[in-house]
Amino acid sequence: MPFFAYTGRDERGHMVEGELEAANSSGVVAELANQGVTPIEITAVVTPGEAAPGLLERLTEKKVTPTDVLLFSRQMNTLLKAGVPIMSALKGLEGSGENTPLSRVMRELREGLESGHELSVCLARQPKAFDPFYVAMVRVGEFTGRLQEVFLRLFHHLEFEKFMRDQVRSAIRYPIFVIVTMVIAISIINVFVIPTFAKVYASFKADLPAITKALIAFSNFTVAYWPALLGILVVLAFGFRYYINSQRGRFVWDEFKLKIPIAGPIVRDATIARFARSFALAIRSGVPAVQALTIVAGTLDNEYMGRKVDAMREGVERGESLRRTAATAGIFTPMVLQMLAVGEEAGELDEMMSEIADLYQRDVEYSLKNLAQQIEPVLIVALGALVLLLALGVFLPIWDLGSAAMHR
Repeated sequence: MPFFAYTGRDERGHMVEGELEAANSSGVVAELANQGVTPIEITAVVTPGEAAPGLLERLTEKKVTPTDVLLFSRQMNTLLKAGVPIMSALKGLEGSGENTPLSRVMRELREGLESGHELSVCLARQPKAFDPFYVAMVRVGEFTGRLQEVFLRLFHHLEFEKFMRDQVRSAIRYPIFVIVTMVIAISIINVFVIPTFAKVYASFKADLPAITKALIAFSNFTVAYWPALLGILVVLAFGFRYYINSQRGRFVWDEFKLKIPIAGPIVRDATIARFARSFALAIRSGVPAVQALTIVAGTLDNEYMGRKVDAMREGVERGESLRRTAATAGIFTPMVLQMLAVGEEAGELDEMMSEIADLYQRDVEYSLKNLAQQIEPVLIVALGALVLLLALGVFLPIWDLGSAAMHR
């Protein structure tokens, strides 16, 4: 039988990894479930006699998008609400799209159900489409008999996350366009414009200002060594990507993102809104608080914030209140902590977490609407300084030469 490498979280929320021998990935999921491990990623271990997928195949492979999962959740809720069996629902969804990534996933889900596996187990076999939080919610729906209701809540949850992503992309589109335009303009001036002026200045054999000499020297260096510079940039890009994909690198990078001026607070508030919404959904679906914190901590897409939530889970396990552990985490405002305390005392924690999610969502929406106005002055100052530097470096010698000619 083949071997599978897995990464997951145990009942205490700690990261575990290893290899298991099984007939297929569903067997690995079942074995991990018996061990109390929630799988995050399962990959087949390629032996020397086996061929790994080619690079071109991996690059051209179409993947299930978050929008596909959003629509799948809505359609499953509608079909189950109408009394359609799960097998018939999946078969109908499979036939609704010809040769699409989602239709292939639907076929594999249906085949897994036909083999006697539960829907949550089949979803866990598709880690690129369904994250551990989604799988855990479906598992809770199966245990409680409220699968149709869980799909509806997942739809609203994914709709909220899609809204947040769209808002962020819309807000950063203008700054990125300006920055890219500035880089292109600098490259053109550095490679084509400054060398032309340098030839003109050399013909005059005049003493050039220091700023002009610096610009010409930098231009000559860029033109002469651009292949090496391009290679260095590529190496740095791949090195940075490799570093942030490591556990330590991702933690450092995620912590640094929260400290970036202007953007950092938005990232923090958006992550907290996602945590509160996910935690509220888990509690409302009947998941115990400790298990809910474990699940949510691994799905925040921010290792630093995930560690904070994991620390909250450890505090709750020791018998501390959620409000106390949240205060120790240091990521919530006093008003939010007060809302948590009221929710715990009144037994309406899910409602209060939803209120917290709405609160942070409104803050994020307001910040994103004003993001362009906050970044625009910085871009204008940077662009003005760049134009001033180039103007002084390029035209100051011409001004000096003209002044000297007039005084003759």
